[in-house]
Amino acid sequence: MLVRIAYRIRQYWWTFSSAPNETDLALVRVILPPSLQALFSRMTTDEQAHAVRVCRRLLLEGHTEPALLQAALLHDVGKAGYAPLRPWERALIVVCKALCPHAVSRWGQGEPQGWRRPFVVALQHPLWGAREAQRAGASPEATALIRYHQDETSSVPPRTPVIRFLAALQAADDAS
Repeated sequence: MLVRIAYRIRQYWWTFSSAPNETDLALVRVILPPSLQALFSRMTTDEQAHAVRVCRRLLLEGHTEPALLQAALLHDVGKAGYAPLRPWERALIVVCKALCPHAVSRWGQGEPQGWRRPFVVALQHPLWGAREAQRAGASPEATALIRYHQDETSSVPPRTPVIRFLAALQAADDAS
């Protein structure tokens, strides 16, 4: 729990202090085709910077699979259609997930409106992002990784061809 809190504190700081630089954007242009670059550009600058950190971590670990790297850059794109979650909303989600995870699952259903909006965005953005990526021409593998990036690997359909990359994406996401 303390590790998770420390991660969220770092993430909170990065929200105010990070944006992709030209080197980061050059990496994005190498990995994403133009149709997917358009999705990336819709994310907030802190989400873009986070996505680049995830991608760079995977590259440092020796991963070169295009679908994995594309999913790293686009795993949070489903949040782009909504006003960014404020830092206090992010903190609320973390605390509530720790204290009452079943309630968070209920609150995350439905439309992203009112007091439930942060919970709905947090829980449903993987599905929304996967749909957006698929419409923009992402491979089935990248789409599946985006779709399942928050799920326990045991809940992912076993025949999903990217199950072997999911743990790497999740670990890089958690560490970034």
